[in-house]
Amino acid sequence: MHTFPPAADVVVIGAGQAGLSAGFHLLRRGFAPAATAPPGARTFLMLDGEDGPGGAWRHRWRSLRMSTVNDIYDLPGIEQRDVDPESPSVDVLPAYFADYERELGLAVVRPARVRQVRWDDDGEHVVVETAGGPSVRARAVVNATGTWSKPFWPHYPGQETFRGRQLHTADYVRAEDFAGQRVGVVGGGISALQLMEEISHVGSTTWFTRREPVFVDGEFGPRSGHDAVARVEERVRAGLPPLSVVAATGLVKTPYVRALEDRGLLVRHPMFARIVPDGVVMPDGTTVGLDVLFWNTGFRAALDHLRPLRLREPGGGIRMDGTQVAGEPRVHLVGYGPSSSTVGANRAGRDAVNALVRHLA
Repeated sequence: MHTFPPAADVVVIGAGQAGLSAGFHLLRRGFAPAATAPPGARTFLMLDGEDGPGGAWRHRWRSLRMSTVNDIYDLPGIEQRDVDPESPSVDVLPAYFADYERELGLAVVRPARVRQVRWDDDGEHVVVETAGGPSVRARAVVNATGTWSKPFWPHYPGQETFRGRQLHTADYVRAEDFAGQRVGVVGGGISALQLMEEISHVGSTTWFTRREPVFVDGEFGPRSGHDAVARVEERVRAGLPPLSVVAATGLVKTPYVRALEDRGLLVRHPMFARIVPDGVVMPDGTTVGLDVLFWNTGFRAALDHLRPLRLREPGGGIRMDGTQVAGEPRVHLVGYGPSSSTVGANRAGRDAVNALVRHLA
């Protein structure tokens, strides 16, 4: 069982990109780790549910190389070392995060899985309860739990009857596991196409999406990124669930997309009507035989532990004002909605801390 001080000014939940950014800016603004803070200092405590540094990057597949990941921005204050572009991101980025924590002395407590966050009886503080461990009372909380721990699995009739294998993007390890199999790839995002290209070299693939994807020539640049963030921000300000980046910008024709296209494999099929033991039945009644259903259907924000705070709006989302939950200056969400990109997460950590400094003063 972990031990840590029973109180802190700020608790940061999660130590991925957004959480580490918040930790950096708390240090810059004069806060100290609660376990080692001198008397009278403003304090913070960082809790992370992972077994080690790296956030979601700890779980990515080894074929995801540094040359193929979407732009990865340096954490604030300490640049990444030069690395071989062909190095697996699962090796490089967790090591970078570990060095960052150590050099700054962030004193991240892990694995500390937060069970729930609730209002204290005094109505002024929040209480962060960890699973099987102690609780900490705080004046404010910065939530940075991301989405990787909450994969979204849609349900289709007959899904439980399928005799083959079903897995999500979060379960993917390597293409060789699909050798000689008929794989139904479900989803219209970046991961679906990248992994379909890998799998197509060892097995046969059939691609299913709910909507016809919109492909964009060129690269995902500052302009498209700005437009995507603006659309997502508009939704969260209205209390609606945030959109994915692909929904806001379309799919860029990356090298693996062009490779699928050149090989005649970039063929989209509409979603099936139901699932049967040996495949799926299409809307026209024809059956497509499959050995594997591979659900690349995205992730949802991992916010179940915040449920006791009653933050959700009738529209299903959380109404935001920047990083702050609208009307609630004690609760900030970083890496949520418009700040879910790596550069957005860095800025969100800074913005949340700046707002908290004003509130706590």
